[in-house]
Amino acid sequence: MSSGALLVPALAVLLAWFASTALIVWMVHRPRATYRGALILLSVAAFAAIGVIAATRHDDGAAATYAAAGSALLIWAWQEFAFLTGAAAGPRRIAADPSATGLRRFRQAAEALLWHELALAALLVMLSLICWGQANVVAACVFGLLFVLRLAAKLSIFAGVPNLSDELLPVQLHYLRSYFGPRRTSATLLLMLVASLLLAAWLGTEALSAAAVSAPVAPSLLFTLAGLGTLELLFLALPVRDGALWYWARRGGIDHRIAEQA
Repeated sequence: MSSGALLVPALAVLLAWFASTALIVWMVHRPRATYRGALILLSVAAFAAIGVIAATRHDDGAAATYAAAGSALLIWAWQEFAFLTGAAAGPRRIAADPSATGLRRFRQAAEALLWHELALAALLVMLSLICWGQANVVAACVFGLLFVLRLAAKLSIFAGVPNLSDELLPVQLHYLRSYFGPRRTSATLLLMLVASLLLAAWLGTEALSAAAVSAPVAPSLLFTLAGLGTLELLFLALPVRDGALWYWARRGGIDHRIAEQA
């Protein structure tokens, strides 16, 4: 098995991740009047993606695997856009109580994200049921991996991280900044980082093992995705402004300062 068999799925994930993130950043920073139409289009595309996953669940070939993984990423992007526009955030749409600590602060933070988290959990259950016992389960695995990695990042940010690029947070969600923990390296961040590194290492060994039997596409996709999730956690710990990657996409939408004054 050539190294290209592992490299192609990895490059596909990198391209899909970069393109989808840039598109969401651009769409979120456009005028709010465009949100409704964009959300309708993404909703239609997401339901079509669910159909693709259902249609390819019996096929574990490379083309079906790419189609299912791409569909899972599209569904995830749909929910991210719904969250970032404020359409599916949570019942609490105000800043945290400055006096709240401990469980009370955690409860308020959970209420600020509740609808989004419940929607993601429901979609994960649905995709798991669609793929359960089938030949092609990559869609459920991709969505589940994204869910776990994003939850690890959210818990780390709540507990505290030394470096946080929050300039991409749209105006309508600026109140979420009040739920961020102190700018320090928390035990939660270290724990999540170690766990994600171990997960990525395990998926890497699975990808190498799969390459030996000529079936590297799905494991390589998942390993690369886990690596990107681990990299995002590292960005929270290191003085790297990862938000600069998407500055051009944000400028292509609507300037933050103008939006804040509107």
